[in-house]
Amino acid sequence: MEKTKGISRARFLAGAAAIGLAGAVVPAGQAAATGPAPERRGLKGRGLKHRGVVYTVGEGETPGTAWSAARMREDVRVIRDELHAGTLDVTGDGVERLTATAAEAAERGLHVWLQPTLGDIPERDILESIAECGRFAERLRRQGASVDFSVGCEFWLFVPGIVPGETVLDRVENLLKGTVDMEKMQRRLARFTTKAATVGRSVFHGRLSYAAAQDEEFEPVDWSLFDIVGIDYYSSHRQPADYIRELRHYLRWGKPLAITEFGTCAYVGAPEAGGMGWNIVDHTKEPNEIKGDLVRSERTQAAYMVDLLEVFESMGLYAAMAFEFVTPDAPHRPDNPRYDLDLASYAITKPIKDRPDDPASDWHWEPKEAFHALARHYRRCAQSQ
Repeated sequence: MEKTKGISRARFLAGAAAIGLAGAVVPAGQAAATGPAPERRGLKGRGLKHRGVVYTVGEGETPGTAWSAARMREDVRVIRDELHAGTLDVTGDGVERLTATAAEAAERGLHVWLQPTLGDIPERDILESIAECGRFAERLRRQGASVDFSVGCEFWLFVPGIVPGETVLDRVENLLKGTVDMEKMQRRLARFTTKAATVGRSVFHGRLSYAAAQDEEFEPVDWSLFDIVGIDYYSSHRQPADYIRELRHYLRWGKPLAITEFGTCAYVGAPEAGGMGWNIVDHTKEPNEIKGDLVRSERTQAAYMVDLLEVFESMGLYAAMAFEFVTPDAPHRPDNPRYDLDLASYAITKPIKDRPDDPASDWHWEPKEAFHALARHYRRCAQSQ
């Protein structure tokens, strides 16, 4: 039974852009190079254990993008059979949507990374959602499915009471104003993280994790609470050695490291923006429009993602999940680049509406170059194992 209501990542990003969220809150990383074409790169090192993609199960921003079980089932089939992913990171809000998607992924033989992500609801409801999803993950595990369970994502942002503010946007605004007592915030964060881990452990007896921001000074996590270190990773560097140096820092706990999100947008210069690549939309205008004269480049997105995958492979990390499969509320407008909101999306597919100016219009997605690049990489790795 649905008892919770969360905030979609798309809604958060849209609002955050409107108030001018800066890299001080979501780290942007360093300048990056696009690198050689993905199909020309080779694989080195021990290889990842799990390779996959993030699949967000939200309510949708409009009637046209509302969650659909039939659409989800077809997407999961494509993720396995055409993207050749071995792992599906099922995240978002709504216990029924999360569990239905996790069940479909397990039924198709995928490794499941189940992660409820809710915001702007009472703490007790978030913990209840963690418990419900954890119990379901445990049932899948006992039935023989390969399942890891993450208790959530970046609690400092989504959970009320850690950073002052009634909503996500209020909390971000307070952070930007510099009025937040960071020591108090981190004590509250540690308290809730411990609660969440305790709830997770009480219902799920497999490997437990959490998805943290990569800025450890901002979001320190006691990883002794978890079996797998999880990091949302959006750094950009010119040399692979710089990524390796940075990522080795997360191995000091002696635990497997999962990259719970990685990716970039499909325009020239997006990798340099790191985790702020989405901040290119003017939300003060209706309809929303792209700021500046950006050059769409799906090749830039594809090359960056495969460059990162090769780093993860060379280090033999536990898992890497590309962010994300589809962002329904950021439609592609090939006819009008000014309104091509897909430019602000990290998705590896592009949504296209049947009627571009109708919010309730039906839509379909088409693969970007990143989809094809990841599919080649994942297929090659699967065949070599």
